[in-house]
Parts: sequence; C-alpha cells; structure tokens
Amino acid sequence: MKIGIAGGGPAGLYFALLMKQLKAAHEIRLLEQNSANATYGWGVVFSDRAVSFLENSAPDFHHDIKSNLEIWDKLVILHKGQPVAIDGSVFSGISRIQLLHILHEHCRRRGVELQFETRLTDPAIFSDCDLIVGADGVSSFVRQKYSAFFQPSLELRSNKYIWYGTPRLFDALSLIFRENRDGVFVAHAYRYNQTTSAFIVECDAATWKKAGFASMSDTESRTYCEKVFEKDLHGHPLLSNKSIWINFVVVRNRRWHHDNVVLIGDALRTVHFSIGSGTRTAFEDAIALAGAFERHGEDVHAALQRFENIRKPSADQLLEVAQKSVAWYENMRCLMHLHPIAFAYDYMMRGGKVDRESLRRKAPKFIAAYEAYAGPAREDRHSAIK
Repeated sequence: MKIGIAGGGPAGLYFALLMKQLKAAHEIRLLEQNSANATYGWGVVFSDRAVSFLENSAPDFHHDIKSNLEIWDKLVILHKGQPVAIDGSVFSGISRIQLLHILHEHCRRRGVELQFETRLTDPAIFSDCDLIVGADGVSSFVRQKYSAFFQPSLELRSNKYIWYGTPRLFDALSLIFRENRDGVFVAHAYRYNQTTSAFIVECDAATWKKAGFASMSDTESRTYCEKVFEKDLHGHPLLSNKSIWINFVVVRNRRWHHDNVVLIGDALRTVHFSIGSGTRTAFEDAIALAGAFERHGEDVHAALQRFENIRKPSADQLLEVAQKSVAWYENMRCLMHLHPIAFAYDYMMRGGKVDRESLRRKAPKFIAAYEAYAGPAREDRHSAIK
C-alpha cells in the first residue's frame, strides 16, 4: 500500500511505525509543517507507570519510551494552602520533543519517509495513495478539506489556559488552586525530565478579563502568574515557549472516514488535558487503525469501518468524562469555599466515572482521610455541576 499521512504528532508517527512494522513493503510518506526539532509544548503525562499499553504493539519503541520516563505514585491537590494526597494513582511523564524524536528514530529505522517543514495545502499531493490519514491536529487541513463528509463540530470552551514550563521539579502530579482579587486560578504541574516541569495555568473567563491578560505582554503575563503561584514555584521562574492564552477547542466529527481518507488523534476528536489522556488517545487511535489493517489487509474501506466500530464506543465514554471534567473546571470558583478534603473529594468525583467504593479500593488512604473529616455515614456528595 501507498500511505500518505498529514501531521507528525504522536498519532501520525505511531501509525506510520506500526504499518511499516506490519508490512515493510508499505510505502509511507508523512508530512509535518514544523521542523523536526520544533514543539510548542513542554511535557506529556500518562496515567500509567510504564505506558504498558504500548508494549504489545511495538516492544522496541515501548522499551525506549519506558527508559526515559519520570514516574510519580501520587496526585496532590493543593487548596487553601493545604496539600491533599490522593494515593493509588501512578503517572509518568516525558518531554514532548524527546517523545517525538524517539518516534522519528523508529520511523526512519523502518523506512518511513518523513518530510518536515512541509505544510499540506492540496490533498492532490497524496493522489497516488491508497490511504490518506489526517493526523494534523485541532486545525486539521484534511478535516477542513472534507468537512462536508466528516461533518465536524468545533466548540470553544470558556476557560483560558496557557502552557508554561518551570525549573521547579514537582515530586507528584500537582493541581494547585489559588485565589487573588481578580479571581480563581489553577496550575496543572508535573515533572517530565530531570530539569523541567510543565506548568499549565488555567482560569475562568471572568478572572482572565479582570486580570487584564488581554493587554499584557508575554513577560507581564508570566510575571503575573509567578506572583499568583509564588509559594508553589519556590523562587523559580516560569518559562515561555511561544506560550499564549487560549481556549480549549472541543473537536468532534460525525463521520470518521470518507472514501480512503480517515482522521485520527486531535484531528478526529480532542480530549481535555484535565484528564491527561490526549496523547494516549492518539496512540490508541494508531494502534486500532493499524490493527484494523492487520485484520482486513489492503481492503481500505473494511479496515476504516472496523477502526470506527472498535474505537468509537470507548472514545465516546472518554469524551463524556472529559466533558464533565471541563465543566467542573469552568465552575471551580463555586467550590473554592469547600474544606480542602471535601474539595479534593469533589474533584475526584467530577467525571462520574467512580463512586466512593471504587475510589476506596483505589485510594484507601485518601478515603480514610475524607471519612474522618466528613463522617463515614455521610452520603456521597457529588458536585452539583454536571
């Protein structure tokens, strides 16, 4: 098969790797608009100690990723200056650029043709391809070109966020809630290598407007955020990498494929960063799509239909959890009055995915602390925000 892939993020690269692994004779060309050394984020996080979900699909790649992970065994929620530890969760992080470089190496080793600094502007460039994969992210050209068939919907959520880095190394996946006279802020912070942590600052629209971020320079914005989280940064600065305030875009598509064209990753659907599954979802799309071709050979239409049939139910469930999580953050100011333990409990219940008993099995120390505060006979208090 001849395969054309638009987009050099984890979804497109991993699919290319898997298809060459499946059959070395496949001719695969991948176009990426950025350079091989460009990335406009910091680190990525997985809710998995050793990204074990990759082990069966590409053992060599899994080994290289595993050896470069930073691993933590807890989640810490800091509210009203009090840290609350949530046991039972294991997370791992890696630099996004390092992740991409490992993917580049494995793709080249298998003979994938990688073309960087090449923006797809005309799908005719892939006219000789048996399969075209749109893995080109939130602003997907492929999705836009065939929008009449994919029938996408793009929803701009109200919260603002900005992706910084910091030399301050966090020893846990940390959610830090702070208030000032302008409103409510939360930082999503995690270490992804031995020198740097990702530090995503988020606030609601009212806070962003009152703080005056719209008229601030990059330096002014960073200085403001450093002051908000002064106690948490321990004197370390925030680092910018073309960091700008943006709104999260919820991408959905009614149809996942058209003729020999298919969408994967953020081009297909976006998963809010608050549940930490965006990169994992991209990899799982690639695994499912490659698995569909392993099942159906070069029958493109059958493979694409199987891909959708297999992936859509679990993807829809994840999206429902993500939507509830987004709503929780958009209304977090209504919960800031809660005691830190009660606040953390409400946070853990926000997606509707767990109840108290399942959380007890996963995080017994945290539930013991919650029940000591609230009383063991008290009924579950789910957030009123759904």
